[in-house]
Amino acid sequence: MATHPVSDSQFDTEVRQADTPVIVDFWAEWCGPCKQIGPALEELSEEYAGKVKIVKVNIDENQEQAAALGVRGIPALFMFKDGEVVSNRMGAAPKAALKSWIDESI
Repeated sequence: MATHPVSDSQFDTEVRQADTPVIVDFWAEWCGPCKQIGPALEELSEEYAGKVKIVKVNIDENQEQAAALGVRGIPALFMFKDGEVVSNRMGAAPKAALKSWIDESI
């Protein structure tokens, strides 16, 4: 299962009401570090299919949730479990570090 885009209007349904943990990647098209971690997130989405859902929120098009969560820089990753934020991290990281973060958070 690949990552997929989520808008502000879909956020509650896709993230807060999800049956599995959800990682939200707040990103923008112009963000170099966001593009760096994109392929790793796609691979992790496949590896964790059925266990963790990974979604992407473009902050240029969807600012409401980013503002509500206090996102000040991107990429910003938030792990939601049972509708609540259980962990977050800012900035780019290698796939191994992202995988460790996911494993610690779920």
